[in-house]
Amino acid sequence: MDFLPISIDDMKKRGWEQCDFVFVTGDAYVDHSSFAAAVLSRLLERFGYKVGIIAQPDWKDINSFKKLGEPRLGFLVNSGNIDSMVNHYTTFRKKRNTDAYSPGGKPDLRPDRAVTVYSNRIREAYRNVPIIIGGIEASLRRLSHYDYWSDSVKRSVLLDSGADLLVYGMGEKSMIEIAEALESGIPVSEITFINGTVYKTKDKQRPYDPIFLPTYDEVVSSKHKYGESFKIQYENTDSKTGRTLVEQYGTVYVVQNPPMDTLTMQELDDVYDLNYMMDYHPIYKNSGGIPALNEIKFSITSVRGCFGGCNFCALNFHQGRVVQGRSHESILKEVDKMKNDKEFKGYIHDVGGPTANFRIKACKKQEKYGVCKDRECLTPVKCKNLQVDHRDYIELLRKIRKVDGIKKVFVRSGIRYDYAIYDSNDEFIKEICKYHVSGQLRTAPEHVSESVLRLMGKPSISTYNQFVNKFYDVSKKINKEQYIVPYFISSHPGSRLKDAVELAEYIRDMGHIPEQVQDFYPTPGTLSTCMYYTGFNPLTGDEVYVPKDREERRMQRALLQYNKRENYNTVLRALEKENRYDLIGYGPKCLVKPRKN
Repeated sequence: MDFLPISIDDMKKRGWEQCDFVFVTGDAYVDHSSFAAAVLSRLLERFGYKVGIIAQPDWKDINSFKKLGEPRLGFLVNSGNIDSMVNHYTTFRKKRNTDAYSPGGKPDLRPDRAVTVYSNRIREAYRNVPIIIGGIEASLRRLSHYDYWSDSVKRSVLLDSGADLLVYGMGEKSMIEIAEALESGIPVSEITFINGTVYKTKDKQRPYDPIFLPTYDEVVSSKHKYGESFKIQYENTDSKTGRTLVEQYGTVYVVQNPPMDTLTMQELDDVYDLNYMMDYHPIYKNSGGIPALNEIKFSITSVRGCFGGCNFCALNFHQGRVVQGRSHESILKEVDKMKNDKEFKGYIHDVGGPTANFRIKACKKQEKYGVCKDRECLTPVKCKNLQVDHRDYIELLRKIRKVDGIKKVFVRSGIRYDYAIYDSNDEFIKEICKYHVSGQLRTAPEHVSESVLRLMGKPSISTYNQFVNKFYDVSKKINKEQYIVPYFISSHPGSRLKDAVELAEYIRDMGHIPEQVQDFYPTPGTLSTCMYYTGFNPLTGDEVYVPKDREERRMQRALLQYNKRENYNTVLRALEKENRYDLIGYGPKCLVKPRKN
């Protein structure tokens, strides 16, 4: 077992004259199951295909894309595990100084809009080779979308990149079907029949039984048309209910086939049982390694998918709402593999996924009929059909704890506290408190204002408080001094300055200031981003206040860390603007002291 080829010399060592596929990725080459390029490459390898890796090519030098020669079947392209624009810029569009997915954390080793740039350079190098794009960046830009960084509505990335085919969502099944189609001699322009893919055509009759979305010209010129289009897309993200969607660009039609079926437990096990090296390529050792691997190297992904319904999260458009779990046997096999790593000290950093304590589907109906189009599982109230059961997850954690050589198993993925509270059995909270917290449990209430929480798709703050009280009660009973560390988001659509003040008061009453806060980031593919751009909720048509003024956004963010010296003037201006002079003074309820003189 070895890393996949990254050079002609590597190919020669394997006796290869040509790769079947060359995978171009914006991340450094990390052969680990948490990296999409590694997953798809290893999966193709299992099916007998020869795959080479070009990681972080110099996009200014066309020869960087020729280092492995022309592949027999095609190029595969992604930007890496993170959207390149999010990777590069803060919410205030300032350039970041580091990149955790690059050697030594060095920035600027991938371009802005990496999928588009890489694909265009490949097309320059090889005019006729098929190019298939995918990953988070392509998946969330598969149709027209609001682009925060240019403050405009952009076309499908399939058109701007010049690629032949786009794979959206978790692409294992789609990728194998594409490979088999290419292998059988079907031209890439004729591969229009695979679920989980997007293609372009000039033949309006080619898509089968489609829904025609508003045209690109319409969504650019009308925010209401944009919202209408988003609503249709939002309602067609499930593999059992999703329809074919078509978006017109002049004489060209971009066609999104229905989503690919979710993986069965056996299929998901197969993905994680592939021959990963579980490390970064040795060429990065002298550069300080790849920082992103540090946290995940000894973490375990136990599930995919999430029915949490957070509106600022893109999971609905990418992984989907149907939870897919790995078997205990597959996970324990990974634990045994972990133990053989010379750097392993007996501590597993996480056993989870998008939401750690979701291990089963939201309801039995999903198995046959898919997810509901017109309702969520947890918000605004719990669905009566929701299955709330932590027994499988508890059993899994217990099995891992019993493995010889395991000292501690942490749970650091997000826990849905409302789901935990809805469980009539407190066993899960007791187990978490007793065995799986490293002194602090991270939670994500996100806000306290009820109106903002509804727009976020989050439960009432009273539900969160109920969880907090139970956590501390259990910790006290087992004589452990443990704390909850909450995450909050500022300037989310619907959040007015008064709501941010309300949140600051809640933080004051908690007795400690959060070390990290997140200003709302309008990334493609989320309901919250649609509200940010249009000023209304596309699912209800209700108008939504959107804090876009930079000064107000600074105020909302500063209020969440009102005790920081550098935030003093901004917090003071916010309180004065809201006439909250009762919070300026020396009393225990005050946030800041008055100005001197």
